[in-house]
Amino acid sequence: MMMSSKRYISKLLLSLILIFLLSIPITAIPSRSPSRFLGNFAKHHKTTDTINKTYRYDIRYFTQTLDHFSFSNLPTFQQRYLISTDHWLSGGGGGLNRFGPIFVYCGNEGDIEWFASNTGFLWEIASTFGALIVFPEHRYYGESMPYGSREKAYKNANSLSYLTAEQALADYAVFITDLKRNLSAEASPVVLFGGSYGGMLAAWMRLKYPHIAIGALASSAPILQFEDIVPTETFYDIVSNDFRRESLSCFDAIKKSWEEIEVEGKKENGLLQLTKKFHLCQSLNSTEDLSDWLDSAYSYLAMVDYPYPSSFLMPLPANPIKEVCRKIDSYPEGTSILERVFAGVSIYYNYTGTVDCFDLADDPHGMSGWDWQACTEMVMPMSSSRNNSMFPTYNFNYTSYQEQCVKEFGIKPRPRWITTEFGGHDMRTSLKMFGSNIIFSNGLLDPWSGGG
Repeated sequence: MMMSSKRYISKLLLSLILIFLLSIPITAIPSRSPSRFLGNFAKHHKTTDTINKTYRYDIRYFTQTLDHFSFSNLPTFQQRYLISTDHWLSGGGGGLNRFGPIFVYCGNEGDIEWFASNTGFLWEIASTFGALIVFPEHRYYGESMPYGSREKAYKNANSLSYLTAEQALADYAVFITDLKRNLSAEASPVVLFGGSYGGMLAAWMRLKYPHIAIGALASSAPILQFEDIVPTETFYDIVSNDFRRESLSCFDAIKKSWEEIEVEGKKENGLLQLTKKFHLCQSLNSTEDLSDWLDSAYSYLAMVDYPYPSSFLMPLPANPIKEVCRKIDSYPEGTSILERVFAGVSIYYNYTGTVDCFDLADDPHGMSGWDWQACTEMVMPMSSSRNNSMFPTYNFNYTSYQEQCVKEFGIKPRPRWITTEFGGHDMRTSLKMFGSNIIFSNGLLDPWSGGG
């Protein structure tokens, strides 16, 4: 007997939940720097391919509308997407069972092949459900560049003005609808997946386009990290606790290192000495650049502190924070704090030992568009507390934040727009009344869990 549409959808979501809960926790996809603006990575000598293509898929392109919310005569652009039909149950039968479900990963702020290679959960469960897997790329990232090139797309505030979460969600809605129509798979249920910013998009799309997708799995999605919904020091407190739980002496060394950097930097030729001590490719212009680089490393380590080796952001051992602290604590008494800190942070930036020098301006995954998003609508206030944090004390100052955005892009942020557009205040009530079939998953060591 043919299963009814309602029963099929319910069974699909229940099965997804059970498989998710019984499996290894889904890898949270870290995608944004917790520092004031996007952090950077190490420069690997002669590294040209940062993507390890582990799974089979075809690369295709979809002609996408630049502005979904006006009828202006604007150019279209080519949106890249990855598609795998290896496990898709298509053809045969009739009605709703004719096709298997469609699993759609909501692309983040980076190259979509990078995310596809690090989202094993979808690939692992596709055969169980007979699912089609699709990874549409987020506009302005990877190869999905409006105006034909990254140079033109990132030229100025006018060309970047279409880089918003709303436009990206509309891209996915239009793309999914067209894909199902072309495959004659209108009856196939769609389930959305995403991690970090992609998880936010998956949850928001389920709320905004409930007729497009029957459910969403939003991993490490800080949809509450806006305005004053959660305390601004939450993120850095969690990062600090991750280090403290491994070693109090390690925590203390990092906490003291910021002042050491400032003292060293004020000496004659101090910046040059810091450049040499930390093996940087270019001479430091300020101690702030070095501090931001270290800040990024510690924060990313907290995001990827998995109990198994991984290479999502960098090649890392299992339990990388434990290894960092072990390295910092291994030096004999009397060793300078900066020497110990450099050895520790090298676990993140140079675990393979192949790095010649560190480039503070490197962006191997093409994530720089997040600076624009953080200066327009993705305003996520963060502070560092004096007592609980190992980072320098820092209070979020919106005036300074706005001034930096005006200086960088010539625009002022809209800090309340995201909660106006997608909600956030009293989110539990909103989800209860208007949302359904959204799985929010968080690892409690992940600093983004505080806003999830």
